[in-house]
Amino acid sequence: MNNFVSIEKGLGPEGRVAVVRFDRQDGVNALSRDAMRQLTEAARSFEDDHETSVVVLTGTDTAFSAGFDLKEGRERDPATDIGAWRRQLKSGPRLARAWQEMEQITICAIEGFCIGGGVALAVALDFRVMARGAHMRVPEVALGMSMSWQSIPRMLHLIGPARTKQAVILANDRISADQAFEWGLVEKVVEADAFAAAMELATKIAEQPPLSVMMTKLTVNRLAHALDDLASHMDADQFALTNMTADHKEGVDAFFERRKPRFKGR
Repeated sequence: MNNFVSIEKGLGPEGRVAVVRFDRQDGVNALSRDAMRQLTEAARSFEDDHETSVVVLTGTDTAFSAGFDLKEGRERDPATDIGAWRRQLKSGPRLARAWQEMEQITICAIEGFCIGGGVALAVALDFRVMARGAHMRVPEVALGMSMSWQSIPRMLHLIGPARTKQAVILANDRISADQAFEWGLVEKVVEADAFAAAMELATKIAEQPPLSVMMTKLTVNRLAHALDDLASHMDADQFALTNMTADHKEGVDAFFERRKPRFKGR
């Protein structure tokens, strides 16, 4: 089994900063189920870590993540066993929740592209730092799917309803780093080396009293996300349902065939 995730601890002030690197060494960094499992385990590995105050998550200098691995999804027919398909779809929500629920402050360093599930993961973290040459895109609707992983409530908290609709529905529109900053989707844009900027922010946070920081994060998150489960409890089922449509098959086929899809609403 390939190891896509590495963890380095003991960095920064008093050794309170850790770095999690996601690199499939393929220039794409798609979120296969194996990759999602490893990233989930990485987040959970900090549950009993009382020495780390800040965790920086980064991809490579050309790609944070291309999102859910469509090749894996294409190999399965949801209609043959909807129950098994629903169980498989828990990997993404489990990943995002694991990172959101970490007690440590989490910072996402985004270089290159951040697409679909990559955006879903990024918005589950506390802060996002983005290189000016990087971009985001949310292509789920263009592929005949719905945005899942409880991402819509998280995006709604960050950028409001109109911008969330714009980002998700106008799925093929790239969101530049400057646009993401203007919307509030990222907190900082730098000319280059988002990872270095994320480490600078991590250092500042790590210099603060760890317990006060942790308690503040917990309070803010509980207030901000109190209704998220209620608002998005059906998004996995909606995702499963859209995966069974002819429009989804057409969207994915068009993606791999590099042509414009022809959707028919069925």
